[in-house]
Amino acid sequence: MENMKPKMSQWYTAALALLMLVLVSCGGNEKVGTENMISGSSSKTWKADKELTATGDKDKLTGEEKAETMQFYSDGRFALGGGGSLQTGTWSFDQAAKRLSLQFQGTDVSENFDVEQLTEKEMRLVARDGSKMELKAQ
Repeated sequence: MENMKPKMSQWYTAALALLMLVLVSCGGNEKVGTENMISGSSSKTWKADKELTATGDKDKLTGEEKAETMQFYSDGRFALGGGGSLQTGTWSFDQAAKRLSLQFQGTDVSENFDVEQLTEKEMRLVARDGSKMELKAQ
């Protein structure tokens, strides 16, 4: 029985290490996919679904915001439209930094978002002020 204690301790340590590895690799729902998930093979349209303030309170989307769509093209262009207006520009995605950058055409305006989650059907963006926008693929 004395010889079993070191083996049990080693087994326990190995099992605990394996459990920790599994927990770290799963990481919850903080999944950030690839650039292709944003634009699809040629283009993909996204629509705002939910918005939260920087303090985490739900921010009701206006009728205009609900009508807006954002189309990302695989060649790096985007178009933001709704309510009779259209804004265009270029976009880039840094997967390692989890950052989406939008440069609006004809202006010096650029927007940078931290990408909290990116899947084929959902994208959660965090603005510089901490507010969050959840978009759904159309």
